[in-house]
Amino acid sequence: MEARKVFDRIPRPNVVACSALLSGYARKGCVEETKELFKRQGLNLNVVSWTSMIASCSQNGKDMEALELFREMQMEGLKPNSVTIPCLLPACGNIAALMHGKAVHCFSLKNWVSNDVYVGTALIDMYANCGRIQLSRRCFDSMPRRNLVSWNALLGGYAMHGKTKEALEVFNLMQKSGQEPDFISFTSVLSACSQGGLTEEGKFYFDSMSKDYGIEPRLEHYSCMVSLLGRAGRIVEAYTMVKQMPMEPDGCIWGPLLSSCRVHHNLAIGEIAARKLFELEPNNPGNYVLLSNIYASKSMWVEVNSVREMMKSKGLRKNPGCSWIEIKNKVHMLLAGDNLHPQMPEITKKLGELRVEMQKSGYLPHTDFVLQDVEEQDKEEMLCDHSEKLAVALGLLNTSRGFPLQVIKNLRICGDCHAVIKFISEFEDREIFVRDTNRFHHFKDGACSCGDLW
Repeated sequence: MEARKVFDRIPRPNVVACSALLSGYARKGCVEETKELFKRQGLNLNVVSWTSMIASCSQNGKDMEALELFREMQMEGLKPNSVTIPCLLPACGNIAALMHGKAVHCFSLKNWVSNDVYVGTALIDMYANCGRIQLSRRCFDSMPRRNLVSWNALLGGYAMHGKTKEALEVFNLMQKSGQEPDFISFTSVLSACSQGGLTEEGKFYFDSMSKDYGIEPRLEHYSCMVSLLGRAGRIVEAYTMVKQMPMEPDGCIWGPLLSSCRVHHNLAIGEIAARKLFELEPNNPGNYVLLSNIYASKSMWVEVNSVREMMKSKGLRKNPGCSWIEIKNKVHMLLAGDNLHPQMPEITKKLGELRVEMQKSGYLPHTDFVLQDVEEQDKEEMLCDHSEKLAVALGLLNTSRGFPLQVIKNLRICGDCHAVIKFISEFEDREIFVRDTNRFHHFKDGACSCGDLW
């Protein structure tokens, strides 16, 4: 507000003054206000101004708007530069808009900016987020110059994809090249060990941080270790580590512990973790849902209802499941229980046909993922409404057999959807990529890259 007051006192503000104010608006995600400001002043947006708006959209969850601004910018006759490209590519990665990302990559090649270290690093990150880690590695290998962020981008990509062996190889190669790892490098290495179930290796790297590199573990490193131990079912050991931490644990520590308790049905420690999270993050509905999950898996419906009442009293609602899929350069968004998509009748029919085929093969729905005390048949119907299933079915309907599908999910994929998509990948002869909040799942020939550990 103070910045706007100063701006309004300038008799004849020029494009530099407007760009300065725009940067402030951009950090707050106020894109429309910035465009309106320039129109009112009768000024034309320059490259810096457009880039600021694109960056603000990417950083504030307005990814489609960022892509639209990039198009508008070129229609205005302005040429994006080596700063614009790294600002735009995260938007492509956030919604896995692979074709848009490839188009931006082509633009950078044609305009001779692809060799810029920041553009190259952004490309590594974009392809990793779009499920194409091989293309990330190709971009990395072709870079004439790399910095620490470039190495960390590739490390993080391998970790997200659960490619532990490759991540550790890159970590060793990084040091051989003379590049010293930092705390972010170790976060990726520990995450990779966690995703790959390499418990002892993870403990080795955790101890090595301070002993060999002089890097004291931070909260994110302890979070990886809690997740690592929790995935292995060593819940008590994970809880002991939390109690012995030299700093006060926060939500990024208790969250993985609660998630592990959900997977391994540990009620006692799960309740402790949930209580801590209710204090730290009282308005985060996900924590209440996880505790409900634990109660529901044990058919403790009184406790499930108690958690629901707690949420209701705080005005909280479960975050709706939402999935995105890109088909023929268009990104479709589907919500759990969605009835608005124009192809919903065909989607429902397709899922029904697949369910019949799954039953023939002996598949039994994982109904413990339905948090309601209802009949089994009703639970099966509810599972069919999960957004990732709807997105996969939409992809099957609109692409030819053998064409790979890619889905982004705003929540963690549930066990039933995981089992169903494994079946679909084999039955429909599809390679299916699903990115949830935790990692990438590569489904092919009835198996998943995570080894059913996520």
